[in-house]
Amino acid sequence: MDDDRRYGRWEQRTEIPLFTAAVVFLAAYAVRVLATGLPAFWRDLCGLVMLVLWLLFAVDYAVRWRLSGLGPRFVTAHVLHTAVVLLPLLRPLRIVPLFDVVQRRRGQPRLSLYARVISYAGLSTVLLGFSGALTVYQVERGKPGTTMHTFGDAVWWAASTLSTVGYGDVVPVTFLGRAIAIAMMACGLALLGAVTGSFSSWLMRTFYREGDERPPGR
Repeated sequence: MDDDRRYGRWEQRTEIPLFTAAVVFLAAYAVRVLATGLPAFWRDLCGLVMLVLWLLFAVDYAVRWRLSGLGPRFVTAHVLHTAVVLLPLLRPLRIVPLFDVVQRRRGQPRLSLYARVISYAGLSTVLLGFSGALTVYQVERGKPGTTMHTFGDAVWWAASTLSTVGYGDVVPVTFLGRAIAIAMMACGLALLGAVTGSFSSWLMRTFYREGDERPPGR
């Protein structure tokens, strides 16, 4: 029980600083990918910032593992924590726990459950799309037969992939690019399902409430 309290205190104290670090990590990565004409010093500095922040995420993971008291079961019990250490670009997806921490500090949530689910899913989609576009653009750029010539092409591809539209005009040609595409398709289906499910549930609840409040017919 004491471990649970210590784990909760650690989470409340570190979630906002770690999310800020994740945004800085994403910005440094974006600079390295997009600013091709950047002097070597600044590219190396961005790489150093990314390394330091990755070590910070690894230390946080180790502390959470220790405080949880779960031992090796922590890996499977906290899949998202494990994923963001292996792939730091996914770290911004922990915006959902961040909002939970903020809401606990402020008391009762100001948004309804449906609005929070839609907001979380929408923000996660934007962050995931941007991270995926950067990664695939870095992998695909300059490869033989590539259709992804600019970062705008990569953003267009990420949007069509996450929305499960898949126009097919811009597609990855490398193995790693296609592996990232599969992961983004799965995430897109999950996020789209969360949004549509929450919106449908909100509509049904609204209609039922209006039906209950309507005076009986004569």
